[in-house]
Amino acid sequence: MSHKRSGLLPGLIVGVLSALVSAALLGAAVLFQTRLPAAVIAFGNGHPLSLASSLVVALIVALAMGAVRPRSILLIPVAALYAGGAMAAGQIAGSSIMIGSTLRTPPAERGPADLSDITLDNFSAGLPYAPALYRDPLSVSWAAWLYIAVAALAALLLLTLRVAQVRRAQRAQAAEAEAEAESSEPEYRAPFEPAQAPTPKPTTDLFTPRNQTKD
Repeated sequence: MSHKRSGLLPGLIVGVLSALVSAALLGAAVLFQTRLPAAVIAFGNGHPLSLASSLVVALIVALAMGAVRPRSILLIPVAALYAGGAMAAGQIAGSSIMIGSTLRTPPAERGPADLSDITLDNFSAGLPYAPALYRDPLSVSWAAWLYIAVAALAALLLLTLRVAQVRRAQRAQAAEAEAEAESSEPEYRAPFEPAQAPTPKPTTDLFTPRNQTKD
């Protein structure tokens, strides 16, 4: 029956696809962030914007995996891994293309990022430099790890609520179906018990004669 499905396999597949989409969107946001107003980028040293990106990634992953009505608890830590991995992959992809474009473009010709900068050559040229931030000491790389942790934790909490909701709804449906089945069962009757109970005879008074002669 459908209520017994755990949604594990569909959740894993949908989670991978949503993580790839999230990473691509985040990479584009990192690449084209120079087109945003300077006040937006500089506000709070850029931390609010990056934290908002982490929450968007977590929301995409959690909503996509929750759409398959999962009830498997195994999907909860997987969602955290997907969201954290998408955050790191998006940051690395966007930074790689941006660095590669900077290295391959003369200083006089450099400008805001464009769609033409998204090439395999730029990605390959900047890829060795992009993950350097994650290899630095924690005192330097704490912000990058914080964004990954926020995305993973938010996805974990969101999918936990979704799984709990689905499991609670399915338990309620099962209890309702069981109650209906019990109420529809025929009343048990012994093999020779009549379908209708015999009509009880009225009790007579001890002082009333049993056979009264008519006048």
